[in-house]
Amino acid sequence: MNSRFKWLAGLLLTGSLVAWPAIADMAGEAESEKGIYRVSFDANVADPPLNVMHEWILTVRTEAGDAVENAEIVVDGGMPAHNHGLPTAPRVTEYLGDGQYRVRGFRFHMRGDWQVSFEIRESDRSDTVTFDLTL
Repeated sequence: MNSRFKWLAGLLLTGSLVAWPAIADMAGEAESEKGIYRVSFDANVADPPLNVMHEWILTVRTEAGDAVENAEIVVDGGMPAHNHGLPTAPRVTEYLGDGQYRVRGFRFHMRGDWQVSFEIRESDRSDTVTFDLTL
């Protein structure tokens, strides 16, 4: 039985909304395009709420595993299939230490395939990492 049918059946049988199953694992890890960084994120939600602002914790390490301290990080992304960007402008608001950065301002307004990219800049190098998400 597909999840939408289960949700509808639950609504009809109980008279109340039944939570959708988790659609996206909102944590991930990837190597940057040039292989300079290992980047992971954790949004602390299993299924991101639609039209609700939330934040991510981004961890940036060198390939050797050392924390990347006080980097400049630019956030970009969108839905390639719909040819539009993110509906908000997420940005790093705080460096937490040990290569961790608080990124505030995420809000997804629809289900589907999203990409979120982080351009990481230090004084002598830069690289980009992109995460593909299906919400």
